[in-house]
Amino acid sequence: MNISTFLKHGNPDGLLLQALWDDLRAQREFLTSPFLPACFAFLIHFLLSAPFLAFEALGCFWPRIDHYRISRTAEPLLLCLQRWVDCCWRIFLKYLTTVLPATALYQRVRIPRFPELAPSCSLLIGEVIACLLLFDALFFIWHYSMHRVPWLYRRVHQTHHQNRITFALTAQDASPAELLSLQMLALSSAWVVGCHPLSEALFHLLNTWLAIEDHCGYDLPWAIHRLLPCFGGAPFHQAHHHIYRGNYAPYFRHWDWLCGTYLGVREEARSKHGGRTMRRRRRKKSLGSDCVCAQACMC
Repeated sequence: MNISTFLKHGNPDGLLLQALWDDLRAQREFLTSPFLPACFAFLIHFLLSAPFLAFEALGCFWPRIDHYRISRTAEPLLLCLQRWVDCCWRIFLKYLTTVLPATALYQRVRIPRFPELAPSCSLLIGEVIACLLLFDALFFIWHYSMHRVPWLYRRVHQTHHQNRITFALTAQDASPAELLSLQMLALSSAWVVGCHPLSEALFHLLNTWLAIEDHCGYDLPWAIHRLLPCFGGAPFHQAHHHIYRGNYAPYFRHWDWLCGTYLGVREEARSKHGGRTMRRRRRKKSLGSDCVCAQACMC
Protein backbone atom coordinates (compact mmCIF):
# COMPACT_ATOMS: atom_id res chain seq x y z
CA MET A 1 0.00 0.00 0.00
CA ASN A 2 1.37 3.45 -0.90
CA ILE A 3 1.49 6.32 1.54
CA SER A 4 -1.18 8.46 -0.10
CA THR A 5 -3.71 5.62 0.04
CA PHE A 6 -2.90 5.02 3.67
CA LEU A 7 -3.26 8.68 4.62
CA LYS A 8 -6.78 8.69 3.25
CA HIS A 9 -7.77 6.44 6.10
CA GLY A 10 -6.94 9.24 8.55
CA ASN A 11 -4.32 7.27 10.47
CA PRO A 12 -0.95 8.95 9.75
CA ASP A 13 0.83 7.85 12.93
CA GLY A 14 0.17 4.23 11.91
CA LEU A 15 2.79 4.63 9.19
CA LEU A 16 5.36 3.67 11.81
CA LEU A 17 3.80 0.21 12.04
CA GLN A 18 2.43 -0.21 8.52
CA ALA A 19 5.68 -1.47 7.00
CA LEU A 20 6.02 -4.08 9.73
CA TRP A 21 2.41 -5.16 9.32
CA ASP A 22 2.75 -5.42 5.53
CA ASP A 23 5.74 -7.73 5.96
CA LEU A 24 3.79 -9.90 8.40
CA ARG A 25 0.77 -10.08 6.12
CA ALA A 26 3.04 -11.34 3.35
CA GLN A 27 3.83 -14.33 5.62
CA ARG A 28 0.16 -15.17 6.10
CA GLU A 29 0.54 -18.86 5.29
CA PHE A 30 3.32 -19.26 7.85
CA LEU A 31 1.48 -17.26 10.52
CA THR A 32 -1.62 -19.44 10.22
CA SER A 33 0.30 -22.67 10.79
CA PRO A 34 -1.49 -24.71 13.50
CA PHE A 35 1.79 -25.47 15.26
CA LEU A 36 3.18 -21.93 15.32
CA PRO A 37 1.53 -20.57 18.54
CA ALA A 38 2.74 -23.33 20.87
CA CYS A 39 6.22 -23.49 19.33
CA PHE A 40 6.55 -19.71 19.40
CA ALA A 41 5.30 -19.47 22.99
CA PHE A 42 7.76 -22.11 24.24
CA LEU A 43 10.69 -20.60 22.32
CA ILE A 44 9.95 -17.04 23.43
CA HIS A 45 9.56 -18.16 27.05
CA PHE A 46 12.97 -19.85 26.94
CA LEU A 47 14.72 -16.97 25.13
CA LEU A 48 13.34 -14.32 27.49
CA SER A 49 14.34 -16.45 30.48
CA ALA A 50 17.89 -16.96 29.20
CA PRO A 51 19.28 -13.61 30.50
CA PHE A 52 18.31 -14.64 34.02
CA LEU A 53 20.16 -17.93 33.57
CA ALA A 54 23.24 -15.90 32.67
CA PHE A 55 22.58 -13.79 35.76
CA GLU A 56 22.37 -16.95 37.91
CA ALA A 57 25.65 -18.24 36.47
CA LEU A 58 27.35 -14.88 37.03
CA GLY A 59 26.13 -14.89 40.62
CA CYS A 60 28.15 -18.03 41.31
CA PHE A 61 31.34 -16.00 40.76
CA TRP A 62 30.29 -12.47 41.67
CA PRO A 63 28.85 -12.27 45.22
CA ARG A 64 27.55 -8.73 44.68
CA ILE A 65 24.60 -10.20 42.76
CA ASP A 66 23.37 -11.70 46.05
CA HIS A 67 22.34 -8.16 46.94
CA TYR A 68 19.51 -8.42 44.39
CA ARG A 69 18.34 -11.92 45.27
CA ILE A 70 15.02 -11.91 47.08
CA SER A 71 15.09 -15.06 49.20
CA ARG A 72 18.00 -17.34 48.49
CA THR A 73 21.77 -17.32 48.30
CA ALA A 74 23.98 -18.36 45.42
CA GLU A 75 24.26 -22.08 44.73
CA PRO A 76 26.86 -24.14 42.86
CA LEU A 77 26.74 -23.65 39.11
CA LEU A 78 26.08 -27.32 38.33
CA LEU A 79 23.14 -27.41 40.75
CA CYS A 80 21.74 -24.23 39.21
CA LEU A 81 22.04 -25.65 35.68
CA GLN A 82 20.40 -28.89 36.79
CA ARG A 83 17.39 -27.01 38.15
CA TRP A 84 17.00 -25.15 34.88
CA VAL A 85 17.39 -28.25 32.72
CA ASP A 86 14.87 -30.22 34.79
CA CYS A 87 12.36 -27.37 34.69
CA CYS A 88 12.81 -26.82 30.95
CA TRP A 89 12.26 -30.53 30.30
CA ARG A 90 9.05 -30.57 32.37
CA ILE A 91 7.67 -27.56 30.49
CA PHE A 92 8.66 -29.05 27.12
CA LEU A 93 6.81 -32.29 27.84
CA LYS A 94 3.66 -30.44 28.87
CA TYR A 95 3.77 -28.29 25.76
CA LEU A 96 4.34 -31.32 23.56
CA THR A 97 1.55 -33.43 25.06
CA THR A 98 -1.06 -30.78 25.93
CA VAL A 99 -0.48 -27.21 24.74
CA LEU A 100 0.61 -28.09 21.20
CA PRO A 101 -2.42 -30.29 20.37
CA ALA A 102 -4.87 -27.86 22.00
CA THR A 103 -3.52 -24.74 20.26
CA ALA A 104 -3.27 -26.62 16.95
CA LEU A 105 -6.96 -27.49 17.22
CA TYR A 106 -7.78 -23.88 18.10
CA GLN A 107 -5.83 -22.62 15.08
CA ARG A 108 -7.79 -24.98 12.85
CA VAL A 109 -11.18 -23.67 13.92
CA ARG A 110 -10.46 -19.95 14.40
CA ILE A 111 -10.86 -17.51 11.52
CA PRO A 112 -7.60 -15.55 11.11
CA ARG A 113 -7.85 -11.76 10.65
CA PHE A 114 -5.41 -9.85 8.48
CA PRO A 115 -6.81 -6.31 8.10
CA GLU A 116 -5.18 -4.16 5.48
CA LEU A 117 -4.21 -1.36 7.83
CA ALA A 118 -1.90 -1.50 10.83
CA PRO A 119 -3.10 0.12 14.06
CA SER A 120 -1.89 3.55 15.02
CA CYS A 121 0.72 3.73 17.76
CA SER A 122 -1.77 5.17 20.21
CA LEU A 123 -4.34 2.49 19.39
CA LEU A 124 -1.76 -0.29 19.76
CA ILE A 125 -0.66 1.00 23.18
CA GLY A 126 -4.23 1.44 24.35
CA GLU A 127 -5.27 -2.06 23.26
CA VAL A 128 -2.23 -3.67 24.92
CA ILE A 129 -2.93 -1.85 28.20
CA ALA A 130 -6.60 -2.86 28.03
CA CYS A 131 -5.62 -6.51 27.45
CA LEU A 132 -3.20 -6.45 30.38
CA LEU A 133 -5.79 -4.95 32.72
CA LEU A 134 -8.46 -7.43 31.69
CA PHE A 135 -6.10 -10.40 31.90
CA ASP A 136 -4.96 -9.23 35.33
CA ALA A 137 -8.58 -9.15 36.57
CA LEU A 138 -9.46 -12.55 35.09
CA PHE A 139 -6.28 -14.11 36.44
CA PHE A 140 -6.93 -12.68 39.91
CA ILE A 141 -10.37 -14.32 40.00
CA TRP A 142 -9.06 -17.65 38.69
CA HIS A 143 -5.99 -17.66 40.95
CA TYR A 144 -8.05 -16.76 44.02
CA SER A 145 -10.51 -19.55 43.18
CA MET A 146 -7.73 -22.12 42.83
CA HIS A 147 -6.48 -21.27 46.30
CA ARG A 148 -9.94 -21.24 47.87
CA VAL A 149 -11.33 -24.44 46.33
CA PRO A 150 -9.27 -27.40 47.62
CA TRP A 151 -9.83 -29.76 44.70
CA LEU A 152 -8.93 -27.00 42.21
CA TYR A 153 -5.71 -26.34 44.10
CA ARG A 154 -4.76 -30.01 44.24
CA ARG A 155 -5.61 -30.84 40.63
CA VAL A 156 -4.66 -27.63 38.86
CA HIS A 157 -2.45 -25.24 40.85
CA GLN A 158 -0.42 -27.31 43.29
CA THR A 159 2.19 -28.25 40.69
CA HIS A 160 3.17 -24.61 40.27
CA HIS A 161 3.66 -24.17 44.02
CA GLN A 162 6.22 -26.96 44.14
CA ASN A 163 8.58 -24.13 43.20
CA ARG A 164 8.57 -22.31 46.51
CA ILE A 165 11.73 -20.45 45.52
CA THR A 166 11.10 -19.31 41.98
CA PHE A 167 13.39 -18.62 39.03
CA ALA A 168 12.57 -17.32 35.57
CA LEU A 169 11.59 -20.60 33.88
CA THR A 170 9.12 -21.53 36.62
CA ALA A 171 6.64 -18.99 35.24
CA GLN A 172 5.29 -21.83 33.09
CA ASP A 173 6.19 -24.76 35.32
CA ALA A 174 2.57 -25.63 36.02
CA SER A 175 0.11 -28.43 35.42
CA PRO A 176 -1.19 -28.93 31.86
CA ALA A 177 -4.64 -27.80 33.00
CA GLU A 178 -3.25 -24.55 34.39
CA LEU A 179 -1.16 -23.88 31.28
CA LEU A 180 -4.25 -24.31 29.10
CA SER A 181 -6.37 -22.14 31.39
CA LEU A 182 -3.82 -19.31 31.23
CA GLN A 183 -3.74 -19.58 27.44
CA MET A 184 -7.53 -19.31 27.41
CA LEU A 185 -7.48 -16.26 29.69
CA ALA A 186 -4.95 -14.50 27.45
CA LEU A 187 -6.84 -15.32 24.25
CA SER A 188 -10.15 -14.33 25.83
CA SER A 189 -8.72 -10.99 26.95
CA ALA A 190 -7.57 -10.16 23.42
CA TRP A 191 -10.95 -11.28 22.01
CA VAL A 192 -13.01 -9.20 24.43
CA VAL A 193 -10.91 -6.10 23.75
CA GLY A 194 -11.22 -6.80 20.02
CA CYS A 195 -7.67 -5.71 19.39
CA HIS A 196 -5.72 -5.69 16.14
CA PRO A 197 -3.60 -8.84 15.52
CA LEU A 198 -0.44 -6.74 15.90
CA SER A 199 -1.64 -5.48 19.28
CA GLU A 200 -2.51 -9.04 20.30
CA ALA A 201 0.98 -10.27 19.39
CA LEU A 202 2.58 -7.50 21.45
CA PHE A 203 0.25 -8.27 24.36
CA HIS A 204 1.30 -11.94 24.35
CA LEU A 205 4.99 -10.98 24.24
CA LEU A 206 4.63 -8.51 27.11
CA ASN A 207 2.50 -10.99 29.05
CA THR A 208 5.26 -13.60 28.76
CA TRP A 209 7.95 -11.15 29.85
CA LEU A 210 5.99 -9.92 32.87
CA ALA A 211 5.39 -13.52 34.02
CA ILE A 212 9.11 -14.28 33.71
CA GLU A 213 10.09 -11.13 35.58
CA ASP A 214 7.59 -11.96 38.36
CA HIS A 215 9.23 -15.36 38.86
CA CYS A 216 12.88 -14.41 38.27
CA GLY A 217 13.73 -14.24 41.99
CA TYR A 218 15.57 -10.90 41.69
CA ASP A 219 14.58 -7.40 42.76
CA LEU A 220 16.52 -5.57 40.04
CA PRO A 221 16.78 -1.76 39.90
CA TRP A 222 15.60 -1.66 36.26
CA ALA A 223 12.61 -3.97 36.75
CA ILE A 224 9.21 -2.72 35.61
CA HIS A 225 7.83 -2.48 39.15
CA ARG A 226 10.68 -0.09 39.98
CA LEU A 227 9.76 2.16 37.07
CA LEU A 228 5.97 1.82 37.41
CA PRO A 229 4.90 1.28 41.06
CA CYS A 230 1.46 0.05 39.97
CA PHE A 231 3.17 -3.26 39.12
CA GLY A 232 3.99 -5.71 41.89
CA GLY A 233 7.02 -7.36 40.35
CA ALA A 234 9.11 -10.23 41.65
CA PRO A 235 8.99 -9.30 45.39
CA PHE A 236 5.19 -9.09 45.23
CA HIS A 237 4.83 -12.53 43.64
CA GLN A 238 7.61 -14.15 45.66
CA ALA A 239 5.69 -13.26 48.83
CA HIS A 240 2.79 -15.29 47.44
CA HIS A 241 5.03 -18.31 46.84
CA HIS A 242 6.44 -18.02 50.35
CA ILE A 243 3.17 -17.75 52.22
CA TYR A 244 0.85 -19.60 49.78
CA ARG A 245 -1.83 -16.93 50.07
CA GLY A 246 -2.39 -13.30 49.15
CA ASN A 247 -1.00 -11.33 46.20
CA TYR A 248 -3.16 -13.27 43.76
CA ALA A 249 -2.98 -10.77 40.90
CA PRO A 250 -0.24 -11.53 38.37
CA TYR A 251 1.02 -8.03 37.62
CA PHE A 252 -0.83 -5.08 39.16
CA ARG A 253 -1.44 -4.43 42.85
CA HIS A 254 -4.91 -2.84 42.83
CA TRP A 255 -7.07 -5.99 42.97
CA ASP A 256 -5.26 -7.30 46.05
CA TRP A 257 -5.55 -3.87 47.69
CA LEU A 258 -9.28 -3.69 46.96
CA CYS A 259 -10.02 -7.26 48.04
CA GLY A 260 -7.91 -7.27 51.19
CA THR A 261 -5.45 -9.91 49.97
CA TYR A 262 -2.44 -7.64 49.61
CA LEU A 263 0.77 -8.82 51.32
CA GLY A 264 3.54 -6.34 51.98
CA VAL A 265 6.62 -7.40 50.08
CA ARG A 266 8.59 -7.25 53.30
CA GLU A 267 6.61 -10.25 54.55
CA GLU A 268 9.10 -13.00 53.80
CA ALA A 269 9.82 -11.75 50.30
CA ARG A 270 12.36 -9.04 51.08
CA SER A 271 14.07 -11.02 53.81
CA LYS A 272 17.31 -12.57 52.67
CA HIS A 273 16.60 -15.43 55.02
CA GLY A 274 12.93 -15.79 54.14
CA GLY A 275 13.30 -19.42 53.14
CA ARG A 276 15.23 -20.22 56.29
CA THR A 277 12.59 -18.50 58.44
CA MET A 278 9.82 -20.61 56.99
CA ARG A 279 11.86 -23.78 57.38
CA ARG A 280 12.55 -22.93 61.03
CA ARG A 281 8.83 -22.38 61.63
CA ARG A 282 7.95 -25.67 60.03
CA ARG A 283 10.68 -27.45 61.98
CA LYS A 284 9.42 -26.00 65.28
CA LYS A 285 5.88 -26.93 64.38
CA SER A 286 6.99 -30.44 63.49
CA LEU A 287 8.95 -30.79 66.72
CA GLY A 288 5.98 -29.48 68.69
CA SER A 289 3.63 -32.00 67.10
CA ASP A 290 6.16 -34.79 67.74
CA CYS A 291 6.26 -33.85 71.43
CA VAL A 292 2.48 -33.90 71.65
CA CYS A 293 2.41 -37.34 70.02
CA ALA A 294 5.08 -38.60 72.37
CA GLN A 295 3.17 -37.37 75.42
CA ALA A 296 0.02 -38.98 74.13
CA CYS A 297 1.83 -42.29 73.67
CA MET A 298 3.25 -42.10 77.21
CA CYS A 299 -0.22 -41.56 78.57
